[in-house]
Amino acid sequence: MAGFSTPVGSADRIFSQKQWKQPFVLPSPLRNPARDEWQLSPDFWFRMPFMPRSRSHTPVILATGFAFVLLSGFPEIVTSQQAHQAQRGAPGSSRQPNDRDAVLIRGIQLHQSGHFEEAIRDYYLFLKEEPDSFVARANLGAALAHEGRYTEAIEEYNQALKIRPGDLRVELNLALARYKALDLEEAARDLVGLNARQPDNLNIALLLGDCYFRLGEYKKAVDLLGPFETTHPQEWALIYLYGMSLIRDGQVEKGEVEVNKILSHGNSAEAHLMLGAARLAIYDNAGAIDELSTAIKLNAKLPMVHYLYGRALLTLGHRDDAMKQFREELAIDPNEFDPNLYLGVLLNQSEEYKEAKAYLVRALQVRPGDPAARFQMALGEIGTGDLEQARMRLEAIIRENPDFLDAHVSLAQVFYRLRMKSNGDHERTIIAKLNAEQQAREQARGTKATQEAKGDSPAPGREASGHGP
Repeated sequence: MAGFSTPVGSADRIFSQKQWKQPFVLPSPLRNPARDEWQLSPDFWFRMPFMPRSRSHTPVILATGFAFVLLSGFPEIVTSQQAHQAQRGAPGSSRQPNDRDAVLIRGIQLHQSGHFEEAIRDYYLFLKEEPDSFVARANLGAALAHEGRYTEAIEEYNQALKIRPGDLRVELNLALARYKALDLEEAARDLVGLNARQPDNLNIALLLGDCYFRLGEYKKAVDLLGPFETTHPQEWALIYLYGMSLIRDGQVEKGEVEVNKILSHGNSAEAHLMLGAARLAIYDNAGAIDELSTAIKLNAKLPMVHYLYGRALLTLGHRDDAMKQFREELAIDPNEFDPNLYLGVLLNQSEEYKEAKAYLVRALQVRPGDPAARFQMALGEIGTGDLEQARMRLEAIIRENPDFLDAHVSLAQVFYRLRMKSNGDHERTIIAKLNAEQQAREQARGTKATQEAKGDSPAPGREASGHGP
């Protein structure tokens, strides 16, 4: 985390706003009457980065007091001395170094000096003669990962683990390769096992927590990181991720405590980013623009700052400027879910379906199965006339999310266009039921808000007469 100097104030006033008391839920969809289509509202969740991260092929997670390298430099490569000993065999063995060993040792030396392509060549050359070499497999995976060849790296790590099951270094590198390849669900599964074996390892916990956060599993991130909060009170990466996970999980008061720890440490881009995000969440869009523009002036490469600035601009109706900011964000990291999704939504709305699809495909690489991104894909398919594909996609979404109102609306339209009237009529019945339920919930919330404003809300454990929870 960047250094801090002078205080910039407290988030108490921001977090005390009523809007923060509500749980974070999927946004209500908006209808576009001009084209008689339904679009998902662009008011999606924001995602805060838990720490600044390098966005090259060698990203490094840094926090005060520790450095955790992600496939950077030479992650857990075996040294030439270790390789020499490993290839000689056990003590007392008659095995002597030979020309093949020299190829492996040369590959490791090239690897250590940063000549990764040459090292990869030597590792492959050695493996033609010694395919069961753990050392060569593990180091080849590390070199391939450094070059961004994550699929090949994953294969080599898996081969290495067949030779030496349970090797912690290779298992961690495998998880990191999957993380970088955007296979966050598999990376999380790997890291769960590593966390069970090393429950006190903060670095593993932070990486697993970031996987959970990027997958939208905020409660898991909170439960994982909570125990570290008291044992590592000065780890800003932990405080950042834990605090934002609490807020996204709806535990706003607890999150406020963590966020204030960051805000109290000075006039940094990170502090203004957090203030801007908080103001955006309570619909203080002008205030959000002030904070986020300051953050950009301090650090225009700060992850998520352009995305949030675009959010604020879009809310005020500046669509083109917002799209420019989303693209600026993707220039920093093309794999951020939210700006990809926003651009997909906005381009669908302007009927630029081909360009929209590219962003939506990228969003789904980050969060496979995300209902909002899949729904937007279906809208693009409707727009291009691929009605059968849209039908199958919408039916799959509804099976997993039966209360997704807009998906039912779009599916009804598709059925009618496919001349499947009975199916369309069935969807209309479901739509009427979901609309009635939604209106009842809104009425109940309005009644409760009125009672609270008057100071006569029902006592704990009792519901207002005539209204559900």
